[in-house]
Amino acid sequence: QVQLVESGGGLVQPGGSLRLSCAASGSISAIYVMGWYRQAPGKQRELVATISSGGSTDYTDSVKGRFTLSRDNAKSTVYLQMNSLKPEDTAVYYCNLKNLIFQTNYWGQGTQVTVSS
Repeated sequence: QVQLVESGGGLVQPGGSLRLSCAASGSISAIYVMGWYRQAPGKQRELVATISSGGSTDYTDSVKGRFTLSRDNAKSTVYLQMNSLKPEDTAVYYCNLKNLIFQTNYWGQGTQVTVSS
């Protein structure tokens, strides 16, 4: 089993910044993808960004140039640096890990990000 612990959410004004962290523990495969999804009220959960164990990243168009995903493989931790935040970024952000050998997904509990004046 894999456990994901998220931190870094909170309230920020438009144009501000936050950094989300997700630390994975348990039986983690050496071949995996980690990333962040988000879900706003009344909307479907959507992909924000992913990063492979080899460092390859992918971002949804709405956050390109504003968000940066990085990882510390030694700590099995990923970081989502969110800059120039907009009210439409308001959502619950969920950390995700996918074991590429078994195609198994693990999810964090979610952390609230609110962008408001």
